[in-house]
Amino acid sequence: MQNATRQNAARQSSSRQDLTRRTQSGITAVLTGQRHGWRSRLLFAGPAIIASVAYMDPGNYATNIQAGAGYGYTLLWVVLLANLIAMLFQALSARLGIVTGKNLAELSRDHLPRPLVWVMWAVSEVAAMATDLAEFLGGAIGLALLFNLPLIVGMGITAIVTYGILIFEGRGFRPMELIIGAMVGLIGLCYLAEILIAPIDWGATATGLVTPNLPDAAALTIAVGIIGATVMPHAIYLHSGLTQSRAVMRDDTDRRRVLSYSNTEVVLALAVAGMVNMAMVMMAASAFHQGHSEVAEIETAYHTLTPLLGAAAAAIFLTSLIASGISSSVVGTMAGQMIMQGFLHIRIPIWLRRLITMIPAFAVVAMGVNATEALVMSQVVLSIALPVPMLALLYFSARRDVMGAFRIGPVLRVLAVLGACAVLGLNFVLLAETFGLPIPFLAN
Repeated sequence: MQNATRQNAARQSSSRQDLTRRTQSGITAVLTGQRHGWRSRLLFAGPAIIASVAYMDPGNYATNIQAGAGYGYTLLWVVLLANLIAMLFQALSARLGIVTGKNLAELSRDHLPRPLVWVMWAVSEVAAMATDLAEFLGGAIGLALLFNLPLIVGMGITAIVTYGILIFEGRGFRPMELIIGAMVGLIGLCYLAEILIAPIDWGATATGLVTPNLPDAAALTIAVGIIGATVMPHAIYLHSGLTQSRAVMRDDTDRRRVLSYSNTEVVLALAVAGMVNMAMVMMAASAFHQGHSEVAEIETAYHTLTPLLGAAAAAIFLTSLIASGISSSVVGTMAGQMIMQGFLHIRIPIWLRRLITMIPAFAVVAMGVNATEALVMSQVVLSIALPVPMLALLYFSARRDVMGAFRIGPVLRVLAVLGACAVLGLNFVLLAETFGLPIPFLAN
C-alpha cells in the first residue's frame, strides 16, 4: 500500500515537471542543432520577462504619474535613459548566471570575506522586504479601489493570490515563467488601451523622448526618482539565478549562443517594460497635466480619471495596478528566497517566506501610515541597499577567474561604471532630499 502511494506521488511529481522538462529538452535540441526556426528562440525566453516585472511594479506608478501630471511629456527622455541602464545591468546579471552556473548571492558567498557576506545578506534581506512592501501594497490598493473594499481586505486577497501563484514554483521554472509572462502581457494590454482612450499628443511625445529637458528643481527631483529606482536590487540577484540552470551547456560555443538569446530577450522584455512606463507618463500627461497637475497619488489618479476619461479607463488603470502588484510581489518573494539560499545555503518553506515579507505591509496599514507614503519610503530603503548587488555584479563580471573568456571588455566596463555612477549618484540625491540634506543644484 505504501509503495503504491509513493509511486502515485512520484508520477504526479513527474507530471508536474513535464512542461519544464520539455522546455529543457527543447533547449538541448537547439544547442545540438537538432531543432531550428524562430519558435526555438521562445524556449530561451522567460528569465528576462520575470525580471522585467521589477520595472513595472507599483513603486513606479506614483513617480510616473507625478512626471506626467506635473510636466506633461517633458520627462519621457528620463524614462528612456533609465530603461537603457536597466537593460545593461540585467544583461550583465543574466550573463553571470549563464557563464558561472551560480547566482550573484552564491558567488558573493564563495569569493568574499564572511563578515562582508553577512552584511550583504542583511542589507539584501531588508531590500527584499522593502520591495515586497511596495508591491504588496500596490496590489492591495488596486483591489480595494476597484471593488470598494477596505485596504486590509485587499491585502488579504493579495496574500492568498500571490501564495497560490508561488505554489507553481515547485513545478519547475516554466510554469512560473508563463504565469508571470501572462501578467506582463495583461499590464501591457492595459496601457495600450489607456493610450488609445486618452488623447495623446504624439508630437510632444516624440519631442519628450529625444529632448533632454529639466524645467526646474522639482522636475530634477522627479527625474532622480525615476532613474534612482531604475535598477532594483532584487532584480539583479534574481536574474542571475533564473539563468543559471535552464540550459545544459557543453562548451563555450553553447554559452555564447545562450548569451545571444539571453541578450535579445533582455532587450525585448525591458523594452516592453520601458514602453509601459512611458505609457504611464503619457496617460498622466494627457489626463492630468492641463488642470490637474497636482495629482501625485495612485488613489487620486484613479478618482480623477473617472470623470476625465470615463469609468473604463479608471478600471483599466486599476487592473494594471493589481496585475503589477501581484506579479511583482510573487517575483519579490522568489528573489528573497534566492537571496537567503545563496548567501546562507538555507531554504525555508515558501509559505513562511511569504508570511515574513507580508508582515511589514500589514504593520504599516495597522499603524495608519498613508499607503502612497509607504511606497515612497520603500524606494528610499531600496536606494540604500542598491550599491550592494550593483557593485558586486560589476566586480564579478570583470574578474577573469570568475568569468573566464566571458569577462566583460573595456567598453562594456566603462559603460557599466558610468551607468552605476549615474544610478548610485542619483540615489544619493534622492536620499539626501529625503533626509533634508542641502544639495546646492537642487535649490530653488
